[in-house]
Amino acid sequence: MKILITGGAGFIGRAVAKRLLADGHEIWILDDLSNGREENIEEFGNDIQDFIKGDIKNEELLELLFNETKFDICYHLGASINVQDSIDDPRTTFNNDTVGTFYILEQCRKHQVKVVFMSTCMVYDRCVDVNGITENHPIKPASPYAGSKIAAENMVLSYYYAYGLPTVVIRPFNTYGPFQKTGGEGGVVAIFIKKKLAGEILNIYGEGTQTRDLLYVDDCAEFVVQAGYSDSVNGEIVNAGLGRDISINDLAMLVVNDESRIEHVEHIHPQSEIQKLLCNYDKAKVLLGWEPKVSLKEGISKTEEWIKTSHLI
Repeated sequence: MKILITGGAGFIGRAVAKRLLADGHEIWILDDLSNGREENIEEFGNDIQDFIKGDIKNEELLELLFNETKFDICYHLGASINVQDSIDDPRTTFNNDTVGTFYILEQCRKHQVKVVFMSTCMVYDRCVDVNGITENHPIKPASPYAGSKIAAENMVLSYYYAYGLPTVVIRPFNTYGPFQKTGGEGGVVAIFIKKKLAGEILNIYGEGTQTRDLLYVDDCAEFVVQAGYSDSVNGEIVNAGLGRDISINDLAMLVVNDESRIEHVEHIHPQSEIQKLLCNYDKAKVLLGWEPKVSLKEGISKTEEWIKTSHLI
């Protein structure tokens, strides 16, 4: 198939591109490199049909791209993803995540291209069920990031109902692994590992009792790709996670195994914190036959090895 990946030079986008190339598809990547990095996709070389440095809000660029190539699927991963940034500057996040998604949808509607929309577990209210958060769990837009994603989700689903366009909303839980940024805008696992290897203190926001369901990036990419391949999820919202959660305190100990190297600091956005995140991925299992394969311990080990060999410390 001919496939467009927006945000394909990003952390998850790169893993999705790798998986699609392994399946023999032709892929085009559109990324403005605000989150992504060109070096993330260097290894693919000429296997990629084209890398376009551009903005999903550039309607002329999108029109040119969709007129030139008859895409079969658009994996729409391009977005502003930082919660604190969305609180500080909601306009940028709304324009990228909601308005940008609308522009993508319009091109996909005109050209009858399936849309796989990457949303987030951050749209959910805290988990209160021992079986985890299903797709029917209450949503709570506690940040403009979550609000923008919910607005975009509704647009994506409206194109399924109004136009019969094949679309699916996917909500992966906290994804981590190789190629994730290790700085302040990166994920908690990558940040903790980098600090451990650099001999620094691991800072935890708040009390550290908040939990996360951590999904290894290759498992996430497999889920994303399968959502594009399958018609069974069209018009649906589908979760993916490990199905186990861990507190940030326990995660820090798992990474560094030394209480003296862990400190608690004031939370930068306590109002947008979700106290408990635990995924129920039964729907993905039933509709896609998908299950995570990589345990948290194994995933942390693989991520640490990548950070070491990439000389990121």
